[in-house]
Amino acid sequence: MIIAVDGPAAAGKGTLARRLAEHYGLAYVDTGLLYRAVGLSVLRAGGDPSDAAAASSAARALDLDQLEDPALRGDEAAQAASQVAASPEVRAALLDVQRRLAANPPPGTSGVVLDGRDIGTVVCPDSDVKIFVTASLEARAERRLKELRQRGLESIRSRVLQDMKERDARDRERAVAPLVPASDAFMLDTTGLDAEAAFQAAVDHIASRTD
Repeated sequence: MIIAVDGPAAAGKGTLARRLAEHYGLAYVDTGLLYRAVGLSVLRAGGDPSDAAAASSAARALDLDQLEDPALRGDEAAQAASQVAASPEVRAALLDVQRRLAANPPPGTSGVVLDGRDIGTVVCPDSDVKIFVTASLEARAERRLKELRQRGLESIRSRVLQDMKERDARDRERAVAPLVPASDAFMLDTTGLDAEAAFQAAVDHIASRTD
């Protein structure tokens, strides 16, 4: 079973994808970490994540062990990921990696839940279930601000909001694999939902697809 969970930053898709994986006994794959690892590699080499040549070189050299780096959870890695993800060469290099992860779930699991931006449209368009998680820009900015402060990072709401607007624009306007819902995706707006309500809505949808 392959479940695709797509959506913009801070919409709640990661939390939802992890819960679905646990609920159904599936492996969880955060595909965004691949792009974060590439972006962070470029930064650590002193490069510019928007430099397509540097980004594609880092993508081709990616080692999956890099996905264990705690720094990938930081905002610097998130911003760099959005920049390298605009490169067609990077997306092509990571496409095969993602498809291999989807096709070869770990022993003891019966499939995968892939959390990303273009899983249902590009990576696994034949997914058994496609869910597109969204929320208002304001709600997503508040969630990100809360997350940053819980990690002890001082952030200004206006700056978080602006960063999110810029990231959304890069994700939606890139020439290759832009952030758009698949035509057959279940649209899940979490603006007014807590994690439990979002999870239950997703489970109800999956039940309707698999019964």
